[in-house]
Amino acid sequence: MSSDPRSSSGAPAAHGPLGALVLGAIGVVYGDIGTSPLYTMAEVFSPANGVPLTSEAVTGAVSALFWALMFVVTLKYVVLVLRADNRGEGGILALTALAAQVAGGRPARRAALLMLGVFGATLFYGDSVITPAISVLGAVEGLAVIAPGLSHAVLPLSLVVLVGLFAMQRHGTAAVGRLFGPVIVLWFLTLAGTGLWQILREPAILAALNPLHAARFLVERGWHVFAALGAIVLALTGAEALYADMGHFGRRPIQLAWTGLVLPALALNYLGQGALLLRDPAALANPFFHMFPQAWRPAAVVLATLAAIIASQAVISGAFSMTRQSMLMGFLPRMAVRHTSAREQGQIYLPLVNWALLVGVLAAVLSFRSSAALAGAYGVAVTLTMLITTVLAYVVVRRAWGLPAWVVGPATALFLVVDVALFAGCAIKFVDGGWFPLAMAALFFTLMSTWRHGRALVLEAIRRDGLELAPFVQELAASSTPRASRVAVYAVADPSTVPQALLHNLKHNQVLHERNVILNVRFADQPWVDPAQRAEVEALAPGFWRVRLLFGFMETPDVPHALAACAAQGLDVPLFDTSYFLSRETVVPTPGEGMVAWRERLFAAMSRNAGNAAGFFQLPDNAVVELGTRVQI
Repeated sequence: MSSDPRSSSGAPAAHGPLGALVLGAIGVVYGDIGTSPLYTMAEVFSPANGVPLTSEAVTGAVSALFWALMFVVTLKYVVLVLRADNRGEGGILALTALAAQVAGGRPARRAALLMLGVFGATLFYGDSVITPAISVLGAVEGLAVIAPGLSHAVLPLSLVVLVGLFAMQRHGTAAVGRLFGPVIVLWFLTLAGTGLWQILREPAILAALNPLHAARFLVERGWHVFAALGAIVLALTGAEALYADMGHFGRRPIQLAWTGLVLPALALNYLGQGALLLRDPAALANPFFHMFPQAWRPAAVVLATLAAIIASQAVISGAFSMTRQSMLMGFLPRMAVRHTSAREQGQIYLPLVNWALLVGVLAAVLSFRSSAALAGAYGVAVTLTMLITTVLAYVVVRRAWGLPAWVVGPATALFLVVDVALFAGCAIKFVDGGWFPLAMAALFFTLMSTWRHGRALVLEAIRRDGLELAPFVQELAASSTPRASRVAVYAVADPSTVPQALLHNLKHNQVLHERNVILNVRFADQPWVDPAQRAEVEALAPGFWRVRLLFGFMETPDVPHALAACAAQGLDVPLFDTSYFLSRETVVPTPGEGMVAWRERLFAAMSRNAGNAAGFFQLPDNAVVELGTRVQI
């Protein structure tokens, strides 16, 4: 392959040997869904779900699990959704941006799709809290199978593992990441091996491959079918990761990893757990760990804990990436972003997000105290995200691909029926824990929508109260104001108005620079922007230029590097002879139009605590001058 890490669209191409990409996909993409066998079967037959432990019910439940994996994960995600990429990137925000682009000229429709996608993104934060909690608890609970007397140690040991996991985040995942693939491969081989061993001892379970058993199992549940579906959906958690991580590995490695290892291993393990329950119903206490011989169980607990840590690491890293995307798309204020790898820009660490997630995870573990209790909270966020993905994918397939409605409509309706049924199965557990991810999503959605609306109000106020740029610089260029022999870059939200920092500089210092650049940075509804389309340079008057920089929502906005490239368009911005003047806005809530009072106060607080613009735009610390300004909304 080419040594250039970017594709023709400007996106980083997943490069390297196919085998290495497949191994990496197994380690990063499939950790979450790979740990589902730890708790799914036990939850299906939980007394609260009313499923009897009979041979018919066991066969039907295993059949339902198998065909859910085939329909939702294989058909919907692996075959269809992975094709709906935004210039090689996946994930609900990338899909949202693409759907908004192709939705047509109606601003209301575009805004509705953006809000729908943002709500889907907020659900991911709930998943980022519950996945580490349920995965680590489910793994450590194997101690109680080895020695029932150790059951009291499960909770404190889980807390120690989780605190250690989040404490490691600041060091980055580069070193640990190299171990992810081999450990998860060993995990899936273990799932397959133990499942196959149990199937050989009770081959009658192979009848579960007949979908009629799944249909009969669901029909016989009657109105209790939703309770059963709420447990079955636990086998599908992590399916969204297939799509979210497509930009890192590419579509083909993810598809090969699923069909070549992950799906067969999961299918064999669920069949094996079913075979075990047919032969020994008493194993229902913990069917996963009872599949192992007594002597192997300590090693199984260690391996399961490692797999749970890796599954947790994947969603934590995903939360960091999701937050950065949200910042660049204008839905969250700037936060400190630390790059933990000199080679991979996707490896980042956000301290505020990390510690907020840890607080949420510890609260979840201490509140629910077991993986079985957490199961009630787990599926709501996942199924709602799946439903939103189906709606957004319909817009893309219909508008971008141009397929006729008579083809897309029935297929989408079928997926929606399944998504709604799975969500209903989880929603009946609202009181038992389903409220938890929805409450988190509502909190994050309030923050993100408030920030988006507030920034729009700030921009409107700047346009209303600001001076028009063009006549001002024409007059200024002809004046006799003293000039300093450097380049001044004035960042501004609205490139048609005079930057407040320029006015303050003239008022207090009574000086201009030889070259003055009015800079506006924007972020596109696409992950990557072709470097050739990065900068738009416009000469306004002698000594004055207006520059518009465009970045994708997956890119690091390196402003000095982008400005240096403007030399090709006749504007020289030397790195060591340039000063950056930034306006630090103080938002003042006022009565009247805008947002309700509490949201204006919330936005003002978020604005005060927003991260430093200099670090966000990669500006040199010793060349930045910040000047304050008050903005009333």
